Amino acid sequence: MKKSLVALAALAVAGVASAQSSVTLFGVVDATISSFSNKSEGALGRDVTKSQTVLRNSGYNSSRLGFRGTEDLGGGLSAGFWLEGAINNDDGTGAAGGGGLNFQRRSTVSLSGAFGEVRLGRDYTPTYWNDTVFDPFGANGVGTNLIVTANGYNNPGSVISQGGFIQNTTYSRASNSIGYFLPPNLGGFYGQVMYAFNEKTSYDPGALTPPTAAAIVNNPALLNTAGNERAGRYVGGRIGYANGPLDVALAYAQSTIASNYYAGTTNNLDTWNLGASYDFGVVKLFGEYSNAKQKQDTSSGIVAGATNPFGFREPGADGWLIGATVPVGPGVIRVSYSAVEYKNTGTYINQLFGFRPDPKADKFALGYVHNLSKRTALYATVARISNKNGADLTVGGPSFYTTTNALTGTLTPKSSTGYDLGIRHSF
Repeated sequence: MKKSLVALAALAVAGVASAQSSVTLFGVVDATISSFSNKSEGALGRDVTKSQTVLRNSGYNSSRLGFRGTEDLGGGLSAGFWLEGAINNDDGTGAAGGGGLNFQRRSTVSLSGAFGEVRLGRDYTPTYWNDTVFDPFGANGVGTNLIVTANGYNNPGSVISQGGFIQNTTYSRASNSIGYFLPPNLGGFYGQVMYAFNEKTSYDPGALTPPTAAAIVNNPALLNTAGNERAGRYVGGRIGYANGPLDVALAYAQSTIASNYYAGTTNNLDTWNLGASYDFGVVKLFGEYSNAKQKQDTSSGIVAGATNPFGFREPGADGWLIGATVPVGPGVIRVSYSAVEYKNTGTYINQLFGFRPDPKADKFALGYVHNLSKRTALYATVARISNKNGADLTVGGPSFYTTTNALTGTLTPKSSTGYDLGIRHSF
């Protein structure tokens, strides 16, 4: 009798808990056959093409596995968590970097109420949302717009070799972040702000920052890696309005991508973008403009002076996109045209006298998604990039062949073509 009462009590407690909280397992498994062909133009009229065909993942939606849950705390408050990791279903290695599953796509805990939502952990940055929401291809596969490819600065083919761009590790996501989201009952207005800590160690007095000033005097090469105490910080926000067929949003952020205590420099990447979409029913139109500038703040360093003594503008990139989706029966046609132009790349002399025109590239992408059900779809995408003036953007695959030799002469990145043929299943 006592055992029966204990069992009934346990069931009652479990029923209350399940009514107040929920945990969901979710994911996407996306596999695609992808082919790439990247051609370099030779000065002697002999082109060199590097090609590759692979089976990979995430051609339509990013493959992932996640857990999310909420708990009703009463009084209009709720707590939530979200743990989401990338999976490589093409080879079964789990996380994007190989090895076991991690939760680097998103790992957050949050508190929500009438005030909105406060979210802590690793999350998408406000500026990245416009790049993916207002792209018909959603920043996946060979169709991904050039704004995403270029403004990440840490992706293959981002003109890093063309003149001074520094990798931006907080382009799409930022770790160690605090975010705030407006409540959803503001008549269509939405927004978020985010601050991400760099978690670096600071020294007072600053001359004790490793490597020390004395060590740099003995080995000047250490200056280039000394005191990167501000890199990794991110601060940004996004404000938008969505009502009926219209969605428009503006975002701005500053990412600290490098610093050097001894040289007295801090490099920030300032980014702003404006995107919009409008659904006419028979067609949905997309558009976005993006501007990114790498700025360097300079003070009198302990060992070296200013690295930008003449005050020339730092490198940057302007990008734009127009696109559309057209529903056709159980499927949808996707199309986009995007372009990017780099500014102020190369040396001061190039900038001063215009010896080198600005690198630029444009891209056309066309695709079709056939929905077999709400969770399963077949898709096909083809895309082509044309590079000019030294730009080296690709749709994926191997880098351009640029080694100068007697057979080809000087080689310049020219075009990149690719396609995806795949299947996506979500659960």
